[in-house]
Amino acid sequence: MTKVLVYVEGQTEERFVRTVLASHFEQRGIFLIPKILTTKIVKTGPDFKGGLSPGCYGRTVNRELRNLLRDSSAAAVTTMFDYYGLPDDFPGRASPQGKDCFERVRFVEEQFGLDMGSERFIPYCQLHEFESLLFSEPAEIPRAFPDGPDQTSALIQIAATFRSPEEIDDNPSTHPSARLDALYRRYRKPLHGSLIAGQIGLERMRKKCHHFNEWLTKLEGLAQ
Repeated sequence: MTKVLVYVEGQTEERFVRTVLASHFEQRGIFLIPKILTTKIVKTGPDFKGGLSPGCYGRTVNRELRNLLRDSSAAAVTTMFDYYGLPDDFPGRASPQGKDCFERVRFVEEQFGLDMGSERFIPYCQLHEFESLLFSEPAEIPRAFPDGPDQTSALIQIAATFRSPEEIDDNPSTHPSARLDALYRRYRKPLHGSLIAGQIGLERMRKKCHHFNEWLTKLEGLAQ
């Protein structure tokens, strides 16, 4: 058994790991265990979890990742964060280098890995956020809203505007989840995100989302 800890920023990514990624990797003897970033600890009740806020890298992320890396039973520790939402205190994020979004996200991941300083750490940031994966097959999205308006044409048009779903952009009003919110008022990230992703399937997402595919390929390479 190969154990991999996946440090995620919220419930959407946690559910995606558990419901979509886990079964794919279990077939290869790799067991993914999601761990949610703790953004606020309260004195009573469960921790409030989810989201990346300014200053959280030094205050929370770096510390929690180092704690995960102390688990010697894990073959690797990886992340699933939205590149779009990373605050400037993340390594390399304030001034990412590269001629396009793919080079810039790889630069930030490289700086992230160098800062953690562990060969067992596999940094990954989703371009531009989780919802970009759903635009791999935009015609599948309306199936999650059977009582809602048919927005198939609008969704297909959005996807056709970009060379790849991962490039659907980092503008505050037009990033992937903002587009879904505008079309479907009932859209809820944790619920509908993984539901739609499951309908699309990993293979179709991997064909359209090359950076995402690179990450999964690295994880598959951990199989004993």
